[in-house]
Amino acid sequence: MSDIVYLTEEGLNKLKAEINQLKFVERPKVAKQISEAREKGDLSENAEYDAAKEAQSHLELKISKLEDVLMKARVLNPADIDTSKVSIFTEVEIKNVKLNKVMKYRLVSENEANLKEAKISVTSPVGKGLLGKKVGDIAEIHTPGGIVQFEILSITI
Repeated sequence: MSDIVYLTEEGLNKLKAEINQLKFVERPKVAKQISEAREKGDLSENAEYDAAKEAQSHLELKISKLEDVLMKARVLNPADIDTSKVSIFTEVEIKNVKLNKVMKYRLVSENEANLKEAKISVTSPVGKGLLGKKVGDIAEIHTPGGIVQFEILSITI
């Protein structure tokens, strides 16, 4: 998996902060838990020790995955983004044609997707359906509830 992961500057900083938190705060905590559990005697029957070792394994896997993302990360310069069509990091205002409801989303990489912040992944069904569309286009997006039509109202950075 050598795919480039495009991130915003904010997304890159969050990723670095999360890695640092895991490595320099969470890792020592888990190591301490293992040490304390080890002091309690027979490791073959020590559920605390087993749980701490499992937590360590999960933590190391998460760190490894995040570091892999960091190695593949590329920050896009907003000035280089073409706003004539929907692409990664553009903010798109769309209208659900049937419901006449207007929404605004920023298309981001999978790692930065957060619906609460109106950031949707370019790999999600809606993201894929919007990519490449221009203002005035109608995007027909296949959802679990059927096909939904969205009109592209505006595209900005």
